[in-house]
Amino acid sequence: MHAESEVINEFSEPKDVRFETVIKDQKGKVIKTIKGSETKILPGQKTILKAEAQVNDMEFWSWGYGYLYTVYTDLYINNKLIDRVQTKSGFRKTKFENGMVYLNDRVIQLKGYAQRTSNEWPAVGMSVPAWLSDFSNKMMVESNANLVRWMHVTPWKQDVESCDRVGLMQAMPAGDAEKDVSDRRWQQRTLLMRDAIIYNRNNPSIVFYESGNESISEEHMAEMKAIRNQYDPFGGRAIGSREMLDSETAEYGGEMLYINKSADIPMWATEYCRDEALRKYWDDYSYPYHKDGDGTSYYKSTVTNKVEKREDAQVYNRNQDTFTKETVTRWYDYYRVRPGTGNRVSSGGVNIIFSDTNTHYRGVENYRRSGEVDAMRIPKDGFFAHQVMWDGWVDIENYRTHIVGHWNYPENTQKDIFVVSSGEKVELFINGKSYGFGEKSDEFWFTFKNIKFQPGKIEAVSYDNQNKELSRDKIQTAGKPHSIKLKKWNAADGFKADAADLVLVEVEVLDEQGNRCPLANNLISFELTGPAEWRGGIAKGKENYILSKNLPVESGINRVLVRSTLEKGEISLKAKAEGLISDEIKFNSIQIDEKDGLSAYKSGDFQPVNLSRGKTPSTPSYKISRKSVGIEKAEAGSNPEKAKFSFDDNELSEWESEGDISKAFITYTLKKEAVVSEVEMKLVSWRNKSYPIKISVDGKVVYQGMTPKTLGYFSIPLSVPTKGKIVKVELMGDVAEKDAFGGVVEITGKKELQDSKKTNRSLGIVEIEFYEKADGCTR
Repeated sequence: MHAESEVINEFSEPKDVRFETVIKDQKGKVIKTIKGSETKILPGQKTILKAEAQVNDMEFWSWGYGYLYTVYTDLYINNKLIDRVQTKSGFRKTKFENGMVYLNDRVIQLKGYAQRTSNEWPAVGMSVPAWLSDFSNKMMVESNANLVRWMHVTPWKQDVESCDRVGLMQAMPAGDAEKDVSDRRWQQRTLLMRDAIIYNRNNPSIVFYESGNESISEEHMAEMKAIRNQYDPFGGRAIGSREMLDSETAEYGGEMLYINKSADIPMWATEYCRDEALRKYWDDYSYPYHKDGDGTSYYKSTVTNKVEKREDAQVYNRNQDTFTKETVTRWYDYYRVRPGTGNRVSSGGVNIIFSDTNTHYRGVENYRRSGEVDAMRIPKDGFFAHQVMWDGWVDIENYRTHIVGHWNYPENTQKDIFVVSSGEKVELFINGKSYGFGEKSDEFWFTFKNIKFQPGKIEAVSYDNQNKELSRDKIQTAGKPHSIKLKKWNAADGFKADAADLVLVEVEVLDEQGNRCPLANNLISFELTGPAEWRGGIAKGKENYILSKNLPVESGINRVLVRSTLEKGEISLKAKAEGLISDEIKFNSIQIDEKDGLSAYKSGDFQPVNLSRGKTPSTPSYKISRKSVGIEKAEAGSNPEKAKFSFDDNELSEWESEGDISKAFITYTLKKEAVVSEVEMKLVSWRNKSYPIKISVDGKVVYQGMTPKTLGYFSIPLSVPTKGKIVKVELMGDVAEKDAFGGVVEITGKKELQDSKKTNRSLGIVEIEFYEKADGCTR
């Protein structure tokens, strides 16, 4: 344990001082007192005082285990305590190597959200109490996210401390201009990084420092690294920025949208899956009807802040069925190449964003709806999909199943039923009768085709390959809307009469049996009395119903906010709607201590920590599923001097043939004879081009076909694993060229990838890897 503090003697005579550190655990018990040496400080002298010692048997801060200590740094003069600083902090181990991130000696694949730093709520923005920050950030952990990447600027201290408490790792930016800059602008960014590091270096949840939203030069990266080394040399935090794919200085990198792999510094996606969907639109068959993709031919640019035309904005106007499917498909890109799948792996990625936001929009609504929860933090199906897919440090450790959608349809409705599950296979039951096993895709997505609706209970049961049940989920048909139900949340230490505290109230429309009515969109009228201020919620409609006391539920549910005043007392909130039984809740606001209008109360000091996931497990986090086969050399039909770039672990270098199809081949000599079972590739213009290729092992053809268009890597499992040492990849015909992801644009509003100017008879390889089957090793 190391503690230090800068001290200056402003007295006119020398002072004999002592610096001391006291550590208290979560229960307030002193576990260590570290006494520094006596020091004489002359008048006007500035010095750094230190205290350090070994401390044993400490609880490590971890994912979903926000264990924090209170550390007091004390200054004594002539053995009299004259100053004390209190710091809440936690302790954990980190390591960043071999393309992987280690937390407390256990490999963890990063999964979470790229969230707007504002992290705002409707009608109140960032003016929220600490408990509401915890409510939102803990929901990320409950979705099994382990990382939040705040976008563009440093988060406010309340969110930083909140992530400490809930056990959520953070990537902390300083500030950026969407690109590298120079002159005074760069100086400002370095000064901001310095200040942000000093301000937040004792917060254990911060694991990454981000130097820019785009790549920066090696010289600038070295400057940022030097700032980190000066002001936080022992914090165990990696510093880097987006991209930095070939950097020798950055300690992590990774693109937006695309899949990167590395055997060196960790590579993780800083933003992926930009699709958007309103929570209220279930599917093509449910009221209010919204056919997937229906919307507008325009979107609001994040660069110009102007509304611009767009031929197809389909991906920004999804319904819940296809939005959930996209979240599964896009995550599988990273999960497939997770640690344990070879020497070069992906360290994961963060989905953009967590909660719907008013920062900008691309679809038909005037706010962004790409969150896994809506603006009031009501979960969409994508939230539960992530719960299923992310429940483990790397491999799945806890099995889950979630049925997408609801089970309330018109008579004779026939539709596909979708299930997200981490089981090997899933069986569907309706009112106890089996409808067989679903068609599996993208590891977690199961489709049951043309299922006819019948009222009752629908259930999905997952199994392993030995038919052992792993998990299940069920939903049932709800009856007609019957009543309103209110539920509230507030801080654990009460609702404060400080004109700043908030109560969050949920309103549901239920049937007679107490089931939520998933198709209800009743207009609810609220009546608030007592010393409180109405802030309301949000819904689709004119002005988004902001501040309105008449607010519709969407899919049977909504939420509203009520703010305190400076007066304590009883508060009543009533909710009613035509044809429904109304509801009312009563609660009190409590006075806080203040003097002359000022209070020493800091709400974050009174919020409980989240220990729900438990301590870092000591078991391995992944099983090795395949083993890399090293490449000794490569020889190509054209541009032979660049052949080595196709396997150099650098995604900014590549080999490409010159256009003569007779020379569009490359031959690899493996480091050893191996039974090749799988070939993995990232090809030039991977989202635009499909290549007709043939692969041979020691002269025997093991694959022939068209390569898929992807957002990065794809794998070719060989139907018959083949033993050999020489692998040849050949282009067999014309390259098919058309963007497969045209609906998805970069931050600039344009696709960063441009079509190659070379002839469509060129073969281009960014990276290629060969694998053999694993022998069951674990790590």
